[in-house]
Amino acid sequence: MATHVFITGLSGPAITADERAFLRSAEPWGLILFKRNVEAPDQVAELVQSFRDILGWHAPVLIDQEGGRVQRLGPPHWPAYPPGAAFARLYERDPDVGLAAARLGARLIASDLAALGIDVDCLPLADVPVAEGDPIIGDRAYGTSPGKVAAIARAVADGLLQAGVLPVLKHLPGHGRATADSHLRLPVVDTDRATLEQTDFAAFRPLGDLPLGMTAHVVFSAIDPAQPATTSATMIGEVIRGSICFRGLLMSDDISMGALSGSLAERSRASLTAGCDVVLHCNGKLAEMEEVAANVPVLADEAKRRADAALAMRAAPQDFDLAAARRLFAKTMGEERSA
Repeated sequence: MATHVFITGLSGPAITADERAFLRSAEPWGLILFKRNVEAPDQVAELVQSFRDILGWHAPVLIDQEGGRVQRLGPPHWPAYPPGAAFARLYERDPDVGLAAARLGARLIASDLAALGIDVDCLPLADVPVAEGDPIIGDRAYGTSPGKVAAIARAVADGLLQAGVLPVLKHLPGHGRATADSHLRLPVVDTDRATLEQTDFAAFRPLGDLPLGMTAHVVFSAIDPAQPATTSATMIGEVIRGSICFRGLLMSDDISMGALSGSLAERSRASLTAGCDVVLHCNGKLAEMEEVAANVPVLADEAKRRADAALAMRAAPQDFDLAAARRLFAKTMGEERSA
């Protein structure tokens, strides 16, 4: 099996004939789903299984299911979940209650995903927002202090893993200070390194053992004034792998985002050369998918070791009374809203 180092999107709720041919020839490592791929539970489960049948192995299937503004699965078929800031408010009143709620919410999200065959959630965030930052992070964050953010992020990761769903730590090494939405343009952070080490990077450091991580398309001018973290060997080597000591499989954020420049081929090669293990391409445009696939190698060496180690953490869900858990979560979050 020759798996290639990219994660692909698809155009819609079912795999087209052209996409089937592409998947067979390109052999991506994984698939990421978006709202355009979602109609109903049976349809999503069939899409996931079809993807794996085409590839011939239990390839990872990812989704961004945070709650709040970033939730690809939602009513009427799936519950709406609160944003990360709700757990931060609970934590302020009682850290134990906040952590328990974050863990339980993630466990419930993971149960929704596991029922569909989705086994990777692009969560938790360890971004630490600042007042002058772009609102793209905003209430998705778990607070504004590194210790609190790291603690809640750990609880979320634990909740996902309890249901056999792998967490993706994002956005390494921090998107909270970005003054632009990297979906649209390249943010530049001019904060000095000492401050970054004590704040932004500090929130990620206790989470370096998580199995998967995602880079930020953000320039940190005090460290590398020319390249965003995704394509910076300095940022990945010195900060993400060095100071933060992240040991898992590192994927780029979506390389079709407006923050990056150059062709998709150039972006793919630059991300991998800088130290990303896997390239993420999300928009489901077949011509772009083909360009990415033509410019990435077979998964091998250290990247393969990290990928294998991550996937080995997929485990059978622990015993769980889902109905009772949903009642407890609704009660806890209802109390948070009324406080």
